[in-house]
Amino acid sequence: MTRSATTSRSAKVRDLPVPDGFDMRDHVSGLGAHLAGPANVIMQLSWPGVGHGVMNSRVEDGSAMKRPFKRGRTTFTYLAVALLGSDADRTAFRKEVNRQHAQVYSRPGEKVQYKAMDPRLQTWVAACLYYGTIDMIEKMHGPLPEAEADALYAHCARFGTTLQMPAEAWPADRAAFDRYWEDSLAEVDIDPDVAEYLMQLTTLQNFPAPFRLMAPFLVFVTTGFLPPLFRDAMGLSWTRRQQRRFDRMLRALGRLERVLPRVLRIFPFNLWLADMRLRRRLGRPLV
Repeated sequence: MTRSATTSRSAKVRDLPVPDGFDMRDHVSGLGAHLAGPANVIMQLSWPGVGHGVMNSRVEDGSAMKRPFKRGRTTFTYLAVALLGSDADRTAFRKEVNRQHAQVYSRPGEKVQYKAMDPRLQTWVAACLYYGTIDMIEKMHGPLPEAEADALYAHCARFGTTLQMPAEAWPADRAAFDRYWEDSLAEVDIDPDVAEYLMQLTTLQNFPAPFRLMAPFLVFVTTGFLPPLFRDAMGLSWTRRQQRRFDRMLRALGRLERVLPRVLRIFPFNLWLADMRLRRRLGRPLV
């Protein structure tokens, strides 16, 4: 076998196969991602290795507390590349993220051991991103047909395979994912330091003062998107009345989103993907 054939085969197994005709752009929601994103961050950081790794990261250039706009751009660009990018886009962005992640690891004496390059932690983060994606879709638009849901699930493995998660680490199907998810909830443990850090992010303490006017709404939406286990871990209360308000709001936003042209529905993911490609051509940093 030639080297080129071996390389081609290796490239093909990084991502899971997705049925022909599936178009991820039909399921990307810029509006939904902004609403559900903070809750997803809480879910990801609920595993101690992820929470302490992010909170104690020595990469100040990418700190959400110190450079929130840059961190937001990097996060949305990663999601855009993972969901909508080409193989070349994912390879280029992986290289840049790896350079940052390689600097994130626990030091002697820290109470939690972590390493950002750990495929197991990345699989959990990818699982949270998939859970949040399908949860957002169902809350705004209702359940997907089975075949479409299966294709979406396979495609969302790229949340992890775009970094170090091997394709075989992604649960084989949606039923296997449900089992993985339930088992993984046993590791949810948000200590007071991480909870305080997450509430600072959720109440926009890392942004200039005018942005904080949106904090009460953001806390409401974030609490609504969190499953009960995560709400309890964060000490967030939630009532039936709030649930009804939350459900009505998302159904209304779903109706609005369905009449928008695709270019607006997927904004700003299309913008950040184009920005990443331009940066790459100009030789500018991607993260």
